[in-house]
Parts: sequence; C-alpha cells; structure tokens
Amino acid sequence: MSGGSTVREDGSAVSRVDVLLHKVESLLNLIGGLVILGVMLLSVANIVGRTVFNMPVPGYIDWMMQLVPVMAFMGLAYVQRLGGHIRMDLVVGALKGRVLWAAEFAGVLIMFLVSLALVFGTWDHAARSIRNGDSTTDIHLPTAPIKALVTVMLTLFALRCALQLWAYWRALRSGAEVPAAVPMIETAEAQARAEAETVSDAERA
Repeated sequence: MSGGSTVREDGSAVSRVDVLLHKVESLLNLIGGLVILGVMLLSVANIVGRTVFNMPVPGYIDWMMQLVPVMAFMGLAYVQRLGGHIRMDLVVGALKGRVLWAAEFAGVLIMFLVSLALVFGTWDHAARSIRNGDSTTDIHLPTAPIKALVTVMLTLFALRCALQLWAYWRALRSGAEVPAAVPMIETAEAQARAEAETVSDAERA
C-alpha cells in the first residue's frame, strides 16, 4: 500500500531532469485540484438551482462527464513521483540494496510498458473522436479535447516512469543506498515524526 515518501536531489543529471519534470507535474496537479474545486462548486450550484429555483445547471451531466477524467489524470505523474499510488509492498518492503532496486525497476518497467500501450490506444480513440466530431448528448460539448488530454497525461506518466527506470538503473550499477529521483518510502514511525514536526512548526509560527 502507499505511504509517505521522500525524493532525494543530488545535482546529478537524473536529479536535474527530475526537478524540471516535477515542476510541470506540480503545475498540472494544481490545475487538477482547481478543477476538483470547480466541480464541487458546480455540484452545489446544480443542487441549489434544482431544489430552490427548479433550475438545474444546463448540461450538468455533460460537464461532469468531461471533468471527471481531468480530475483523475492531471495528478497521475505527480503522484507517481512521490510514490503515492496504491501498491502492495509486503515483499518489496523487506528487500534492501540492489535486490530492492531490481524489484522496483521491474515494477516500474511494467508500468512504463502498460502506459505506452495506453498512450497509443487513447490517442487512437482521441483521433477517431476528432475525425467524427464526437460530442456529448445534451449540450454537445466536444469530447476530443478531454480524450486528447488523457493521452497527454499518460505520456507524461510514461516519461516519469522512464526517468525512474534511469534512476533505478543507476542505483543498480552503483549500489547506492538512497538513490536520487525515486521515492523512498518512509516507515510509519518516520511519517508520524514528520507530521508531528509539521504541526509543531505550524504552532510556533
């Protein structure tokens, strides 16, 4: 399962690329968060409009169909960078050193290959939507932009996986105990300590 993690930076080439890619991921994740806020406000407006004024938001279902993929995919690569995706690490959590990096490399490689397949599949779907001029059923919002966005976000996710493969390969060769540009999963004790320090800093401020 997922947990807290840290990503070390050391000034190496892989670390510099990691930092640059993370800036893009952070911006897109922020946009995704703002979209979630917008969806919440839209839902409130729809409920109030329907119950109080008998005037629901026009095309509410169409808007929700378009915005849900944005919420789901905008933070995909960002969460991968932090090691936040749900996973079972009962076995991997007990590994150390090169054996651990080999296991992580294999897992990320599978994700990379799957993401590449999804990139080509979703782009074919988006291109077909562009050719056919697909739109939603109520207010006829074009569906191609959101389908293309999914392809873009999966491409970014594949780039993040490729970067992590590079980092794990470096760790395999060097035997580094704490490699750069990959998430180092923290223990429950370390997470609790970090949360306590955050609360203490907030109280002092």
